[in-house]
Formats: sequence, structure tokens, C-alpha cells
Amino acid sequence: MFAWAIGEGLVEANPVIGTNKASESKSRERVLSDAELAAIWKAAPDNDYGRIVKLLMLTAQRREEIGGLAWSEIDRTGKLIALPSGRTKNNRPHDVPLSDPAMAVLESTPPREGRALVFGIGKGGYSGWSRSKEALDESAKLAPWTLHDLRRSAATRMADLGVGPHIVEAVLNHVSGHKSGVAGIYNRSTYAEEKRAALDLWASHLRIAIAAAEGTNVRKLHRRA
Repeated sequence: MFAWAIGEGLVEANPVIGTNKASESKSRERVLSDAELAAIWKAAPDNDYGRIVKLLMLTAQRREEIGGLAWSEIDRTGKLIALPSGRTKNNRPHDVPLSDPAMAVLESTPPREGRALVFGIGKGGYSGWSRSKEALDESAKLAPWTLHDLRRSAATRMADLGVGPHIVEAVLNHVSGHKSGVAGIYNRSTYAEEKRAALDLWASHLRIAIAAAEGTNVRKLHRRA
């Protein structure tokens, strides 16, 4: 900005020359522990924002994809979210299998008469992210974290649980690795069954973490071969 101002003759010098670039927040690299995820789940309010947070945790999808979810994108019979190409970052259609806990979150969301979108009340999808996040942080009382950390944490934990990297990529709707370049031309598999098994496994793991935080026991769901 100051370089432009000098060129326009508005100022004579750049007062911020030599200033180092602000370091990025460490929260961008955060992988939340099971205890932290359980704390967030328990602190999530019983409203649109709380349900969005839980779905982000369970599905590992992007904030805008869940925040802008439409009822028409939910297949209750098939237990999945079908995102069209215009709603994904890479402009590729993406099916997101829904575990039983994810379905329960959606079933607890009351439709609003005349509104095609699941969350929010104004034009477009959910808004008010910052204020809602601040309230959640006050309740959860954790070190700084972001909603995107939920996606990173789910992907990392699925890998820890033995889910193959190509399946994790498929869940995230990434086109790197096995879906990039020549490999992507020949590999057209959507890994639908594998994605469902991975997200079911992840939901089971998350339920155990939440139960442990509450002092109760839940039987572990083993990964299907």
C-alpha cells in the first residue's frame, strides 16, 4: 500500500519497510486430542452452530460445505450428503457418507418453513461464525483452535486408526496423491464403501472419547476389512 502511495506522490517514505511478515498462528497446524474433541463436543450448544461443529467433527468436511448445506443435498435413505460440483472447493461432486451419529445430528435439526438451507436464517447459509466460536471457546476452555482443525484432526485420527491414505483423501475430497495426474485419469473409483467404513470407524472412536470424558463406557466398533 505504501509503495503505491509513494508512486502516487501521497507519501515520501514507506514507514513499514523491513517489517517481518506476521507469523501464522500455530493453530493452523493443530491436531486436537481425543480429550479436546470430547470437550468441544460437550461444549457445543444446542443450536445451528453446535450442530455444524458436530457435523464438521464427524464428516471432516469444510466449514462452508456444512454451513451452506441444503436439505436437497441430504439423502436420508442412502445416509449421505451429496455435494454438487458448485459447492466444493475443487469443483468436483462429492458424496459424504453419514454415520449414525451424523444422521442423529441432522435429525435433531428442525427445518424452517420456506427455507431450503439446513442452517441459518438469513440470505445464504449460516453466518455469525466469529461470535459463535467465541462463545464456544469460553465454554470449552481449550488452547486456541480453529474449525479447520476439526477436519485435520479427523483425517489424522482416521489414519491412526488404520484407514488408508487414499481413503482419507477420498473422504476429504482431495485430488492430490492417488487422484492427481495420470493416476487420476485411470482411477475413477469414488471409494464409496470404504469412505463409509472410515467415517463409521471415526464416529465410533469419537463416541468412545466422548463417553470416556463423561465417565461411561462404549464398545469399540472394529474396522471392516
